[in-house]
Amino acid sequence: MTRRSCAIYATGIVCAHLLIVGIALVVAQVFQTMINSRLKKEITLTEKSQMFESWKNPPPPVYMEYYFFNVTNPEEFLAGGKASVKQIGPYTYREYRPRENVTFLENGTKVYALNPKSFVFVPEKSAGDPEVDIIRTVNIPYVAVMNEMNSYSFYVRPMVSMYVGSLGVEIFMTRTVHEILWGFKDPLLSKIHRLKREVDEYFGLMWKKNGTHEGEFVFHTGEQNYLDYGKIDTWNGLRKMTWWSSNQSNMINGTDGAVFHPLIDRNELLYIFAADLCRSIHLAYVEDVEVKGIQAYRFAPPNDVLMNPKENPTNAGFCVPAGECLGTGVLKVSVCREGAPIVVSFPHFYQADPAYINAVGGMNPNKEEHETYLDLQPTTGVPIRACKRAQLNIILKRVPGFPKTKFINETIFPIMFVNETATIDDDSASQMRTLLLILTLVSNFPLIIVGLGIILLLVLVVLFCRNRQKKTAKDDTAYTQVSDKPDDSSEKPANQPMKNGSYIAMSPVEAQKC
Repeated sequence: MTRRSCAIYATGIVCAHLLIVGIALVVAQVFQTMINSRLKKEITLTEKSQMFESWKNPPPPVYMEYYFFNVTNPEEFLAGGKASVKQIGPYTYREYRPRENVTFLENGTKVYALNPKSFVFVPEKSAGDPEVDIIRTVNIPYVAVMNEMNSYSFYVRPMVSMYVGSLGVEIFMTRTVHEILWGFKDPLLSKIHRLKREVDEYFGLMWKKNGTHEGEFVFHTGEQNYLDYGKIDTWNGLRKMTWWSSNQSNMINGTDGAVFHPLIDRNELLYIFAADLCRSIHLAYVEDVEVKGIQAYRFAPPNDVLMNPKENPTNAGFCVPAGECLGTGVLKVSVCREGAPIVVSFPHFYQADPAYINAVGGMNPNKEEHETYLDLQPTTGVPIRACKRAQLNIILKRVPGFPKTKFINETIFPIMFVNETATIDDDSASQMRTLLLILTLVSNFPLIIVGLGIILLLVLVVLFCRNRQKKTAKDDTAYTQVSDKPDDSSEKPANQPMKNGSYIAMSPVEAQKC
């Protein structure tokens, strides 16, 4: 057997093996199953500790942007007119949110953690100095007192109103951004504090929230079921809340938004428990996006999250007392935050009833600036980019016994909104791209084997044709006679030797092409 024949036979054998093995692996999905099993498998405590390291200290920087609504016509509003506001900001703070006291429980199936948050002002990302800039906004402590007086006798309210007026307290107040955000000693609360020591004499939207946590959390690690990875088991020892009017509304569903299970599907709903909203919300798939070269799925709250119970009956449980419901796009959370009638919504009443938007001048809702969304890498479930936006509002209405409110048209009045953003950093993005490349190569390894088999098959065909070509050329060689003259020995000299037959020469004929 020639060397060429050996090469042909060897190529054919390797090609056949590659095609058989590759096709078998593709059909059986061995490598894809192996990767999925690895993502879902139960892991050791050491691996779990490494996996939770980035969860304990999130690498992407988180920024909190605060926007305030400055009231431009307070007198006109108190006289029964339409309120007008002007947005100012942002005032940006870097948010640090490490996990503390992380402790694994129940053989590693659950993990306990605190999540304190601290904020540091970032001047270069801000529109002004919060300790200098002054805004006019609703006096929330005063509104809280009026709201509390609704349960008192009508004859008591005028006396309280006169006393509050003697302190120089009005429905609208003028303070610096820093005071409104981080706290100041309020004259009205100071008087109440003397009578009720449990009432804090300081007020601020973020008072006592710098360096504190939102409660004690216990999370599932996903060891028993990968779909439970990151889900909240208990919050402050509770598996469900008590202040809403239905069991479904009181459920604590989903994660805290920091992590999600791997292998996310476009058709599933993702649940997040927002402690500051006192409820769980769901997010639905919107579109595919790309962030720093990483493919991701974008999820966002659909319209039905804050929809009126008449249009979405599942939201009826968020009406407290039962049956007293607000319109689409707003949620009253004063049931879990005693005091003023606080209402939350998306910024500028995005996705809310047009009546709320038109009730206040200066509202300009749009999807690009006011939508909450989450971009997740579907294979790992890691958030690549997040943007949480929420607006704080307060209900202003007429309160019998308080003359300054007698002309007010009931309004859900915007105070401020926050834009909490986080995007994966460059180093983490590079590591993520490398990981995804490895996963892609491994999962597509059977296809690579099939591809190599096809290439070798083409090489085998070429070698076979060239070998056939050479063989055909050899078999088709032709012979032609040089001279046909008869052998006339009588005419030749005697001393010339006799010729044994005719002279012939070989002349190759053109070979047939394969």
